[in-house]
Amino acid sequence: MDKLNFDEEIGIAIKAAKSAGKFLKEDKKNLNLKINSNPKDTKLIADLKSEKLILNILNSESNYPVLAEETGKSSEDLGEIFWVVDPLDGTANYNRNIPICCVSIGLVKKMQPLIGVIFDFNNGDIFIGDNIKKLARLNNEKIVVSDIHNKTDGVLITGLPFNTDYSDKALKKLISDMQAWKKVRMIGSAAMASCYVASGKAELYKEKGIYLWDIIAGAAIVESAGGRAEINNINEAFQVDVVFSNSKI
Repeated sequence: MDKLNFDEEIGIAIKAAKSAGKFLKEDKKNLNLKINSNPKDTKLIADLKSEKLILNILNSESNYPVLAEETGKSSEDLGEIFWVVDPLDGTANYNRNIPICCVSIGLVKKMQPLIGVIFDFNNGDIFIGDNIKKLARLNNEKIVVSDIHNKTDGVLITGLPFNTDYSDKALKKLISDMQAWKKVRMIGSAAMASCYVASGKAELYKEKGIYLWDIIAGAAIVESAGGRAEINNINEAFQVDVVFSNSKI
């Protein structure tokens, strides 16, 4: 994998992410309309239109197939190397004007993250991870994970997906995990949580039952910044369990 070079693909992903992010920010009034009835899983017109814009760029400028949140694709159609796209990560935040949401685009080979591009369009910040060169950047400045070694000094970011197990046993385990940390945050965006770990703002992001498109770009950025990205228990719906850390805690 270290002999590969994906500079051109990074450029394509940056173009697609910035184009979608600009669209999401500037046309929000017309995009912030719900299209589903599931009270636990918000979907907006923004998700569909952003994805269409990204797919137009990726399909016209790259030869790799695309797994995207809204349109989907079967695993048999993807091949060895493919794009993974979340056109709007943090949809519920976007819907409620909470400025923690982003566009997330990653490239994987045999489920190993190669590159990741995440555009925090509310703040104009673009996070880039090149897992071949082991280089992570925020707006062209190198970023690295924190040097904190103890949970008692660290920040945990986690989340509760719409299909969370709220049984007594599961909740007791969740609370027990949280109590070991100095601070715990739930921010509503897996991709942004990954960026916070990569840039040293948090030490660990952990969540179960999250979707591959929510986390694959972030995995590339975390690993490129010197951290560890564990992705486990993938199922046919592309749900996974993740633990992203600074590799020291």
